[in-house]
Amino acid sequence: MRKLTGILLPLILAIVVLPGCQQQNHDYLITIFGARADGTTVNTPAIQNAIDACFEAGGGRVVIPPGEFVTGTIILKSGVNLYLEQGARLLGSLDTADYRIGGRRHGLIYAYQAKGISISGEGEIDGRGTSFHIAERSHMGQDFDRNVTRQGMNYMSATPVPSDGPIGYETRPGMMVLLLQCEQVAIKDVTFRDSPVWTFRVADCDDVIVTGISIHNNLLVPNSDGIHCTTSRNVRISDCDIRAGDDAIIVTGFGTNVEVGGDVNIRLDYTAREFGNKTGYAENVTVTNCILQSRSAGIRIGYGINPIRNCVFSNLVIYDSNRGLGVFSRDAGSIENILFSDITIRNRLHSGHWWGNGEPIHVSAIKQDPEIPAGPVKNIRFRNIIAESESGIVIYGTEESPVMDVLLEHVSIQMKSGKHSAAYGGNFDLRPVYTTDLGIFKHDIPALYSQQTEGLKIMEFKVSWDKDVPLYMSHAIYCTGFSNLTIDGFYGAPADSKLAAIKLVNGKGTTLRNLRSSDKNLKLIQQKNIKQ
Repeated sequence: MRKLTGILLPLILAIVVLPGCQQQNHDYLITIFGARADGTTVNTPAIQNAIDACFEAGGGRVVIPPGEFVTGTIILKSGVNLYLEQGARLLGSLDTADYRIGGRRHGLIYAYQAKGISISGEGEIDGRGTSFHIAERSHMGQDFDRNVTRQGMNYMSATPVPSDGPIGYETRPGMMVLLLQCEQVAIKDVTFRDSPVWTFRVADCDDVIVTGISIHNNLLVPNSDGIHCTTSRNVRISDCDIRAGDDAIIVTGFGTNVEVGGDVNIRLDYTAREFGNKTGYAENVTVTNCILQSRSAGIRIGYGINPIRNCVFSNLVIYDSNRGLGVFSRDAGSIENILFSDITIRNRLHSGHWWGNGEPIHVSAIKQDPEIPAGPVKNIRFRNIIAESESGIVIYGTEESPVMDVLLEHVSIQMKSGKHSAAYGGNFDLRPVYTTDLGIFKHDIPALYSQQTEGLKIMEFKVSWDKDVPLYMSHAIYCTGFSNLTIDGFYGAPADSKLAAIKLVNGKGTTLRNLRSSDKNLKLIQQKNIKQ
């Protein structure tokens, strides 16, 4: 019996501890599958083999141990937790050929119709996006007309490269993490660095939690956004630090197109899907307790054919951004029931081809296709917002697409001058729009400007100005083309003592209460063509 035990024990241990897998805790160590932490070997096959083995065994953890592991695109599968131990660094390959599967461009991590997947741990994923860009070349678009800007042909020169970027590129990998039609997704604690384009696209997914992660991208890299939620639902984002060369957190109604942007003219049938979002709504998204820095908007809502609804953003700090909070209807999808509260914003004008012109809050409905009216925007709430800004709040509807039922309550804004005020300030930026003359154009800057609104309510609004603000800054509030406007609780003054603090033009139905000027010698209100 003793001899038999001596023979069987090694055999039993060999069965219990299989190569690459500790069956007791379902861990699959990538080095057992041949991955090498030398910073040069492309370990895509080894990491993929570990993921496949974990998936085929019913799920578990694929462990990245301490060290630098280079990889191209890996496919995450149902039940797999990609876990990065402290000191682990997953590095993107510097060869774009390593990011192609089936002829399609990808990024580092891709999942399609997967369930119960996660990325977690104390390690880092580095896309090495800067390596695919050219520091000496500006990235410049053709979506505006310099002739209609305040600065004319001197506006936004491509040479030399603007101090805030963006810088150019020839070719680059796809989005660092793309999750398409997935369910029960968790992304926790990992640090993501230097994405070559969007860091995350959470596309057509359902039941997603993102918590405790950091995204630190090169702020000069164009389109290096933070987290894009495109037609996804039941998404919770919390306790994150995101620093992005473009928007930090985005909710859109884009379709399934996996390139940057979306197939805005095609409404798909979601109800027949087996995986992911089955409603076709971008809905039920919460974002809280995050710190955000962006070359464009801290929070951006809008774009796409699919409707967006029922989103809550709270307890946020947005700093050094080109915009603070933005709601944009440009395609057929509607946007409704969006709440923002308890947010501090410190934004500034940026040089270079970034969307935005320093607004702390921007809400607009303008079509970008001449044949497709912008979808309705309604029931948008901003509460308890404190902003320091080099430009004013913009609420911009059109006759065919008025902005409806917007509330600003307990909002204070301090208007400032900045480094780029002369070179970039005194313009509105409405991009993307279908005529370039509306892209960026000369406009005086009130602390709050609105046009073509229905049911706008401004409650407890406070405005102050630094002493050296530019001459293009004007009224505290300027509203035109409105119906049913309420201003209840205002304290402030205009930038120019020759102007009224509040100017109302071409409107119908006003309720004005509790209006006070911070200087009793100034004119408080001016009204023209107002009907009750």
